[in-house]
Amino acid sequence: MTKRPGLEGTFDVAIVGGGVNGTGAARDCAMRGLRTILIEKNDFSSGTSWGSSGLIHGGIRYLGFDRETTRTTCQDSGFVRRIASHLIFRIPFLHPVFRGDRYGLEMMEIAMKAYDRFRTLKGAKEHTRLTRDQALALEPGLNPGILGAVTWDEWGIDVPRLCMANALSARESGAEIMNHAEVIGLLRNAQGNVTGVRVKNLTRREVIDVDAKITLNCAGPWVPRICRMADVDVRLRLGKGIHVVYDRRISNIAITSEAVDGRGIFMAPHENVSIIGTTDDDYYGDLDDLHGTQDEVEYLIQGIERAFPGIRNYRRTRVTAALRPTLHAWGKYEDDLSRRYEVFDHEAREGVGGLVTLAGGKLAAYRLMAQDATDLIARKLGVSAACRTHVEPLPGAEAPVDFSDMACRAGVSLFAARTLAYRHGARADGILSLLEENPRWADAVCPCEQVTEAEVRYAARHEMVQTLSDLWFRSRVGMGPCHGMACALRASQILAEERGVSTEQAHEEVRRFLEMRWRDKLPVIDGIELAQEELVRAAFIGTACFGVFRKDEGV
Repeated sequence: MTKRPGLEGTFDVAIVGGGVNGTGAARDCAMRGLRTILIEKNDFSSGTSWGSSGLIHGGIRYLGFDRETTRTTCQDSGFVRRIASHLIFRIPFLHPVFRGDRYGLEMMEIAMKAYDRFRTLKGAKEHTRLTRDQALALEPGLNPGILGAVTWDEWGIDVPRLCMANALSARESGAEIMNHAEVIGLLRNAQGNVTGVRVKNLTRREVIDVDAKITLNCAGPWVPRICRMADVDVRLRLGKGIHVVYDRRISNIAITSEAVDGRGIFMAPHENVSIIGTTDDDYYGDLDDLHGTQDEVEYLIQGIERAFPGIRNYRRTRVTAALRPTLHAWGKYEDDLSRRYEVFDHEAREGVGGLVTLAGGKLAAYRLMAQDATDLIARKLGVSAACRTHVEPLPGAEAPVDFSDMACRAGVSLFAARTLAYRHGARADGILSLLEENPRWADAVCPCEQVTEAEVRYAARHEMVQTLSDLWFRSRVGMGPCHGMACALRASQILAEERGVSTEQAHEEVRRFLEMRWRDKLPVIDGIELAQEELVRAAFIGTACFGVFRKDEGV
């Protein structure tokens, strides 16, 4: 089997899975001098990482049964806040208390004082206790029947950009990075040890073998599937979680509430939208065909309505759905499952050398999880280099950015410059260079998210964008209220030009992209809104003059 240039010889480590754990581990391995390759079957962050709540938080709810998880995630939240400073934003949380609640104001304040002990680790402010009138003055949309509230703050982050920054850092440290490449088998020697991976490149339609001294399984919900290829077993308990996304910021404060079954849920501002989350239900279905349902949406809205009665007056635009790959435990309610993680050394565990698995955990601890897995790999390979991922900034966080100056230099609005600086940080200079090459590329391809043509071209040239969905993760193209109707066609034309593909291929890409967006939207629309959305969709298809629907779908 032939080798592609750059893939010859034996890698020190082959990492399976391009979520936040996989990209974080690729960065750590490469920075320690290990010859590293990262392989992701879809796009970076497209699985569990994408469906997370986008919070680098300490986990106040774990204080009662998993205090160590709270401490370690608070500590790592502080590290991430510093190494990804351009991607972080503060989210103040408010927890309203009602008469008859299981935990009254006094108990909540005791809990918050305990949580305050970890606040310096993540750079947070002390909690505040509010009277009813103070809480309503802060957020008038709250239920007026509250007794009072407590507040604290957490950090929000753009998770796809975090994954991209880790992948870019790994590549700049010498790693090979592959997306749209699926591991279809593990290579094994006569003793049964793993010696690499067999990869199907989904773009080139080719199968290649990659030799590696150690394979690190960071496949999230797909971890057991990769393990079975080596005849070893890692059991997970998969939990399905959805978020409902709104077309705007409903409030600048995150508000917690309680669902009908007592589960804690929240409504939070995130970038320029608000999200409601999240459900947690055991999942046994197809890992590659996951979507939200109207029942799940109603469960969340009903719960938020208790604290924020006007929630039904706002427009829902889509649902995100993902799986939590928690470590297996029998007899526990889903919400009580530990968010701890484990690094499995299959040589010590089952006698199968060359394979390590990283499973469990949560977004806020990704860097620590990657460090622990890399520490094990380094010991096995006799590498003494220490971890530096907690002190070296990610690409974009090397220096602060003056987005007012950027707006003047780029000839774009302050809003466009601000979003550009947020997504790319100091690396936005590369996009400004493209604007100097062609000032017309300052035009907005996506008006909802203020994505310029220059940013689309930059993503295609420097950020491994192959599809519109990749561009969605890199720049939020199509994430606005129009769901791609105002930007998908133009964005696909630019990508086709950059990648040298045909108009027919570009149109097919638009079809796939809009079908995915339609599936995300279906659980949150009904009645007259559904009819209106179908009319808009049909009008777009007719105006664009290409077959977005398959022949057997109708309109």
